[in-house]
Amino acid sequence: VQLQASGGGLVQPGGSLRLSCAASGSIFSINAMTWYRQAPGKQRELVAHITNSGTTSYADSVKGRFTIFRDRDNTKNTVYLQMNSLKLEDTAVYYCNALIDLRYYWGQGTLVTVSS
Repeated sequence: VQLQASGGGLVQPGGSLRLSCAASGSIFSINAMTWYRQAPGKQRELVAHITNSGTTSYADSVKGRFTIFRDRDNTKNTVYLQMNSLKLEDTAVYYCNALIDLRYYWGQGTLVTVSS
C-alpha cells in the first residue's frame, strides 16, 4: 500500500489550495484518513480527520477554513484537503495518514508555503 500526496505550493495569505492523497495497492477497506502538518521547529499536529462513514473532525486552528473529504463514490481511494483563507501560520509540510485494513500508512509530505 502506498499513499501519494500532492497539491502543495506557494500561495498568498487569503488564498486557497487543495491537497490530495491517493492510496494505491492491495486495499480491502480504508478505515480512516487523516492530514497532519509539521511546521519548521514544531511538532507534527493533526489537521483534519475523516472516517469511513464520513465523520470529520478538525484542529481548532483550521475549523471553518479547511475541509476534508473523500472522492464522491470512494472508488479512487483519495482524500482531499481543501484549504481556504490560508494564513502565514499554515505554512508547513502536510502529510497524509491512512488506516487501511487496520494498519497505518504514511504518505510523503507536500510543502505548503503561505507568503506574501
